[in-house]
Amino acid sequence: MTTGSTRRTVLVTGAAVLLAGCGGDGDGGGGESPAESEELARTDDVPVGGGKILGERKVVVTQPEEGDFKAFSAVCTHQGCTVTGVSGGAITCGCHGSRFSATDGSVTAGPATRALPEEKITVTGHSIRLQ
Repeated sequence: MTTGSTRRTVLVTGAAVLLAGCGGDGDGGGGESPAESEELARTDDVPVGGGKILGERKVVVTQPEEGDFKAFSAVCTHQGCTVTGVSGGAITCGCHGSRFSATDGSVTAGPATRALPEEKITVTGHSIRLQ
């Protein structure tokens, strides 16, 4: 019995080590998917006080103040609709009227009760990209 348990432990441990070796280690050595490095939008496409909804990526990029770009999930936390507009500092969902702050994604009007999750972006020159 001890031999069977030891063999099983070695096989399970060996499989875990092999699987861990297949994961990316963050060194940029091919672990990044091509979609992560694609440009989301150009800074010129995102108006001050407004934003741009990228439905295919399920991301909304906003510019609450000149030169300050933010990104959030474009999926409303109420029932999963894609948000439909950004203006006057607010992200709106056309399905049930929820409104979110273009600055931090917090709920400013329900029925949603949870903020839009923030997406990490980088802005280099005129290019806005997901991290």
